[in-house]
Order: sequence, then C-alpha cells, then structure tokens
Amino acid sequence: MRTMSILLVLVLCLGIGSAQTASSPSLTLDKAISIALEQNLNVLQAQNNAAAAQSAVLSAYGSYLPSVSASTNWGRSQVDRSAGIQTLSGVPIPVPASTSVSGSTSASVNLGYTIFDGLNREAAFSKAHSNSIVSEQQAVRTKQQIVYQVQASYLTVLRNRQLVKVSEENLKRDQRQLERITESNRVGASAVADVYRQQSLVASDELNLINVQNTYDKSVADLLALIGIDVSQEYDINDKTIPTDIDTSFIRLELQQYGDFEHLRQQALGARPDYRGAKESYSAAGSSVTQAFSRYFPSVGASAGYSLRGTDFTDLKDNKTLSWGVSLNWTLFDGFNTNLNIQNAQAQKRNAEISLLQAERSISVDVKKAYLDIEAARKQYEASQKGVVSAAQDRTVAEERYNLGAGTLLDLMTANAAFVNAQASRINAIYGFITASRNMEYAIGQKTY
Repeated sequence: MRTMSILLVLVLCLGIGSAQTASSPSLTLDKAISIALEQNLNVLQAQNNAAAAQSAVLSAYGSYLPSVSASTNWGRSQVDRSAGIQTLSGVPIPVPASTSVSGSTSASVNLGYTIFDGLNREAAFSKAHSNSIVSEQQAVRTKQQIVYQVQASYLTVLRNRQLVKVSEENLKRDQRQLERITESNRVGASAVADVYRQQSLVASDELNLINVQNTYDKSVADLLALIGIDVSQEYDINDKTIPTDIDTSFIRLELQQYGDFEHLRQQALGARPDYRGAKESYSAAGSSVTQAFSRYFPSVGASAGYSLRGTDFTDLKDNKTLSWGVSLNWTLFDGFNTNLNIQNAQAQKRNAEISLLQAERSISVDVKKAYLDIEAARKQYEASQKGVVSAAQDRTVAEERYNLGAGTLLDLMTANAAFVNAQASRINAIYGFITASRNMEYAIGQKTY
C-alpha cells in the first residue's frame, strides 16, 4: 500500500510538471543570453561608460575648431533734473526742470582659434580616443563574461535535471525491488530483515530525490536571477542544440579546434578585449605625459571680431569695428608645477605598463587553467564511461545472484549504489566537458556579442 502511494505521488508530480511545461514559455540558451545582454546591470553600465567616452572624443575633436561667440545688448538711462536757480557771473538765472534720455546698443561676433599649444590639443585627442577604445573593450569583455556566466548557469540547470532523472529512476528501481523482496518474504523465501533493509533504502532514495530536486530548483532560480527575469515565473528550460550525451568523437572535434597551449595563448593575446584595453590605457598614459610637457611651450592663438554700436537699433550700423590679432602666451616659471605634473604623468605611464604586463600574465594563466580544465574534463568523461559500464555489469550480476539466492541483499545494495554514483559521475563529466569548452571560448575571448 505504501509503495502504491509513492508511485501515485510520482505520477501526479510528473503530470503537474508536464502541464507546467506545456503552458510555460520556452527558454533556450540563446534566448537566455539575449535577455541577459539586454537587462544585466553590469552590461548596461559598461555600455553607458562607452557612450560617455565617445562623447569625450567629440569634445577633444572640437578643440581643433575655432570658437565662435556672439553678444548683443541694449540699454537706456534717464536723468531727471528739478527746477532751480543757477548763478552765472553773479546773475541768478532760473533753470527749468528737465529730463534727458540716452541709450546705447551694441552687437558683436568674436572668433578665436588656437594655432599651437605645445601639442596639448593633439595629446588630448589621442588620450580621449584611447580612453574611448578602453571603455568599448571593457563593454565587450563584460558581455563575454555575462554570456559565459549564463552558459555555465544554464548547463548547471541541465545537469541537475539529469541528476533528478537518475534519482527518480533509482527510486523506482528500489521500489520494484522492495515489492519483490516483500513478496519473497511472504512466501518464506527471504528474511524479514531484507524487507526492513530495503524499506530503509527506499526511504533514503526518497530523501535523496528531495535534495536533488531542491538543488535543481535553486539552480533554476539562480539562472533566472542572473539573466534578470522574474524567478516566480515557470519556464521550459530546454535547448536541443546542447547534447545530453557525448562520445569520444564529439570530444575529439572539440579539442581539434584549440590546438596546443602556446597557440591558444597567442590567440587570446590577439583577441581578448581586456588586453586591448590595457594597451590603449598605456597609450592614453603616454598622451598624458605629452600633455604635461606641453606647458613648457608657448601657446599661440588668433582672434577676430566684428562689432556694431549705436544709440538705438536704427543707427546701429553707423559705428562699425573690425578687429583681428595674434596672441602668444608663455609661462616662463610656475613654481615647478609643470615638473610635478610631468613626474605624475610618467609615474602613471609606468603603472600602465605594469598593468599591461599583468594583463598578459593573467591571460596566460586563464588560458592555461582553461586548457587544464578541458583536458581534465576529457579524462573524467573517459573514466566515467568505463565506470558506468562496469557498474552496470556488476549490478546485473549482483541482482541475478540475489534472485538465485547465491548473493546477499547487502551485495545488491552496494552494487546498486555504485551504479547510481557512476551514472551521476558520467552526467557530471558530460556537462563538465561542455562547460570547460565554453570556458575555453571565454578565456580566448574571440567571440563578440
């Protein structure tokens, strides 16, 4: 009766799960990546930084153009004098009250242009351009990072789902075995201790299934949170392009596209956006040094202006002024501030060079680790494949021996546990290799999104 109840619960769970799948929106890996690239906050911040850096390039380009300004003003003043007496040569003369109004109106256009500023303008443009590339490369690398995180999380969900299936199959198998042992005990062919032992094993299987199912559910929640969608919504997480099983030919084809470590390292150094960004940061630091040295040179500028002046707009054209000129400014001594700026800029350049070397080392380490991981994943798959075959044969033999009365239940339980562990190890090895392959792509950094 207890066994039938458990089977009924499993059937109901499967029915509910099927109904949810039928009504749940599909979530493939490509769709998950697309949503993450649109909604992930880190990606949005990186894109905003890239847009701001591009605006700085436009501003630096504007320094090559002349500055133009225009102004106009209009004003009126009124002076009121009260009546009085003014003495002139001792003769008093009455002065009547009076009011006088005067006005002024002007309009002007001025133009200024920097002819030479010690290469400060050129260095500023080069620095802004380099910083813009740095921001763009950071945005690209951020996208690559998010894509890999989504891939790894998605594969974790698929792996945990397969582990749930293994646990379900193991529970059903042990339940069937419990039915056989119970019937065998009823006719006196097996001891009651075997019944109790098998009942304990079934209970342990149920507990393991609950834990594995909980791990799967939490991995789904982690995936949905990562890509930025509602975790309370049910989704059909399935992608037919991702294999549920692999073989040695699949592994061989994957490994052929990578080659040896040195080849991979050179690929990464040529493709990684963060390494390109580090090189541009070094270039920007060199431009800062040029900017600091520019203070030692004079600045030369040209200006021109055209103005109109009158008492009112009607006579504005009566007084015209056209002016032009060239100016030279040279700071001969500024209390060693220029020297301080040069020293700081040179220190920043040296630090940028160190950062570039550190980036190269980090990339080499990333590629090396990815290379070791994919080699280890290959070996783990080969070992797990052998383990499943051996464990399956051992379980079959143990079951036949127990049914014939030549083996003990403990032997059967041990063989069955080994088979379940071998199945789980094989699933972990399959998805471990696929994840390691995606990690290699991320370490090389060739794909852009």
